[in-house]
Amino acid sequence: MLDRVEVLATGLDHPEGVTWSPDGRVIAGGEAGQVYAIRDGDLAEVGTTGGFLFGVTVDGSGGVLACDFGRARVSRLAADGAVTDVTEGTPERPMAVPNVAVLDDAGRCYVTDSGQWGSDDGCIFVVREGATTVWTHAVPAFPNGACLTAEGDALLVVESRARRVVRVPIRDDGTAGEPATVADVTGTQPDGIALAADGTMFVGCYRPDRVWRIPPGGAPEVFLDDPDGVVLNQPANVAFIGEDLDRLAISSLGGWSISVIDPGVAGLPLRYPAPA
Repeated sequence: MLDRVEVLATGLDHPEGVTWSPDGRVIAGGEAGQVYAIRDGDLAEVGTTGGFLFGVTVDGSGGVLACDFGRARVSRLAADGAVTDVTEGTPERPMAVPNVAVLDDAGRCYVTDSGQWGSDDGCIFVVREGATTVWTHAVPAFPNGACLTAEGDALLVVESRARRVVRVPIRDDGTAGEPATVADVTGTQPDGIALAADGTMFVGCYRPDRVWRIPPGGAPEVFLDDPDGVVLNQPANVAFIGEDLDRLAISSLGGWSISVIDPGVAGLPLRYPAPA
């Protein structure tokens, strides 16, 4: 299966976050705050936040929401290159390790904050109309990658230290429901998640160099595995890309490239609301 993986672009600085922009670009981040755009295999650095980027998310105006671990905040890189801060958490709970931002149709922005490894002090924030609150403390074991369900009624969250994916309902009033485990990947350190239109989950792992395929209601299956860490090098995040969302992009936190493979299914379209 590894022989089907192709390099989409190289020359990036240890990219973790990767996502698709509806203007036809793949967006990725770097460990010195770089925001990269890839179009037809050509790589360009389009801006920087000056920190260390984890997840990257595109909004409806073409801005990039960058989870900046180095500066402990979420920043937005506008199309003209201007950088503004979106949130640093709350006074009672400042951000520690902002990992990924997820947008819903209402323009709410959910941000996983992983907390300190081993402390199980992570949480999920929500930003509504510019105001930040803690959405839930109920997923504390290093909440990491996340995405919306197809119905938009829940978040699927990778809880890295618990070695699982959980479903956190979004109640009608916008509050968080009780998390429930939907996949157990004991023996690995799961990181990022992408959801296919048919409900299949793809989960990238920080350790080992693996991508899981998890069919709806089924057990996790090894989709890609690289014991040597050569083709996959810490494949932390995955994202469906392309006009038909029929390719799976794979980041390389331990290396310098974004790779791509045909996963055999199409991705669930992301939400791209205009920024509040």
